[in-house]
Order: sequence, then C-alpha cells, then structure tokens
Amino acid sequence: MSESPAPETDEALNTATRLFIDHRELLFAIVYNMLGGVADTEDVLQDTWLSWSRSRDRSPLREIDNPRAYLVRIAVNHALKRRAVVSRRRETYVGPWLPEPLVAESTEPAAADAADRVLRGESVSMAMLVVLESLSPLERAVFVLNEVFGYAHTEIAEVIDRSPAAVRQLAHRARRHVHARRPLYEAHPRVRREATERFVEAALGGDIGALMEILAPDVTVWSDGGGKRRPAGLRPIHGRDKAIRLLTSYAGRGEAQGLAIRYRRVNGDDSAVLFAGESPYAVLVMDLTPEGDRVSGLYIVSNPDKLTHVHLGEKEGDA
Repeated sequence: MSESPAPETDEALNTATRLFIDHRELLFAIVYNMLGGVADTEDVLQDTWLSWSRSRDRSPLREIDNPRAYLVRIAVNHALKRRAVVSRRRETYVGPWLPEPLVAESTEPAAADAADRVLRGESVSMAMLVVLESLSPLERAVFVLNEVFGYAHTEIAEVIDRSPAAVRQLAHRARRHVHARRPLYEAHPRVRREATERFVEAALGGDIGALMEILAPDVTVWSDGGGKRRPAGLRPIHGRDKAIRLLTSYAGRGEAQGLAIRYRRVNGDDSAVLFAGESPYAVLVMDLTPEGDRVSGLYIVSNPDKLTHVHLGEKEGDA
C-alpha cells in the first residue's frame, strides 16, 4: 500500500502552483517576444513549469527568496534553447515568416482591459518583432528584458548567466541595430485606425487610385501564407507598383468579396482581421510613415496554422 504524500509536500506543490500561475502572464509575454510564436511559447511555459515544480519536489521545504526572478530565469533559458528548434524550422518555411499575431477581441474601450489580459501583458508591435528576428538569440533576450520589461543589466546578467559588462555590450549592439531599422515613432491610435480603414477599403475594392494615395512609394509587403494560402509572395515585395499588383490580384479573386472585416488590436496596434464565414482568413497589420498618412509596411498573416486562436467575435463596434 503506497504512502500518502506528506502534508508539507502537498503544501509545497500548492505554493509552487500558485506562484507559477501568479507569474504566468509575465512569463508568456517575455517568451512570446523572444520567439514570436504562441505554440512555441506555450511549450516553453510547459517546460518552465516542469523545471519549477521539480525543483520544489526535490526540496519541498526550500524557500526561494525571489520566485519571480527564478521563474524568469528558467523561462528565458528554456526560450533560448527553443530558438534553435525555431531556427531549424524556419529553414524549410515556405515564403516570408511573420510572427504569430496576438489578436484582441475588440478595440472598444470597455474591452481594452480584457484585451490586455488576452495579450498576456506587454507585447511589441508586429513591425518590431520582425526587426527582432535579425538579432542573435542573446541580443534579443537582452533587448526584450531591458527595453520592453525594464530589467536592469545586473538583473539580466543573473538571468542569462553573463557578466554585467557582457550584458551592456549585448544591449548596446541590439539597441543600435533596432533603432537603425525601426525609427522611434508610433502613430496616434485614431490616425492608425483611419489609415487602416482607408487601406482595407481600397485593397478589397481593388481601387488602384486610392492605393496609390495610401501606399508610400517605398512600401514593403510581407505576406505569410506558409505555402497554404494564395496569393502570397515567396519573398517580401518592395515598391508601390509591385504591392498594388499583388493587392489587386487578390481583390480580383471571388473569395475576397465575401470576407467579413473586423478591426482589432494586433500586438497592441489597431489592425484588420478578415474572416471567411466564422474562420479567420488573414490578419492585416500596417506600419505607417512618420506623417501617419501613408502605409510604409504591410504585414499579412494568412497561414491558417497561425490563426487558430483568432475568433470572429461580435460585430458591434466593427465595420
């Protein structure tokens, strides 16, 4: 007959579970910004929980002075290991790869707090996540912890087991690289929403004149269909004329006429989500020029594998 677990063991497990749940939103946000994928993030959080619970099992009466720091360290190091798997997968990916979008249920003020919970804390924009892909795994970890979550270099040094001097160097390289490719500009939400609506109306309507006005001459279009949706270029498309040809070819397809539009916050920015019936068809995220009147970057995520967590929701407040 097996013995019942000791009361102190049950108490330790309950405490470990509570602490993990209390910090799960933070861990999700950090790992997602390091990896750019929801499924990969969930896998890392599962590994983090196993490492965390086993450390408590080995010493049920052990007290950890700073559970938050301990959990972040475990999660970040599991995420760094996961990057190797993600990188290998990208080598065989069909077409441009874009991050898996985090889509809020609504842009209405009453739903904003709920959307923050759905987005699991801080998340950087789609455009910024694309830039972060060009960093090394360690540079990205340092940038995310420092720039997004405000961790000091000394704290990050303990997380990734490097010296503070090494962390400062990593942070400097990452910051210089990111700022060179991503100007420190964010459009006002109202301006972004208006530009998004103008673009979607022109694109779905195949209005070449309107597209000429809304697209910047040097616009770049990233279309991530994962080889499962058309039309989708095998590489990013640069220039307004090429972008218009792609968009009008899409508008000419019969299926485009029956799509429902929902305006949602995607990674914190007002964006558009297209649905075919109740199934998500594509997420459209726009990057605007500093003047806010033209689209300088367009990110189209239509790979169905990246849209499984996107739901139609209510029409109220949408177009």
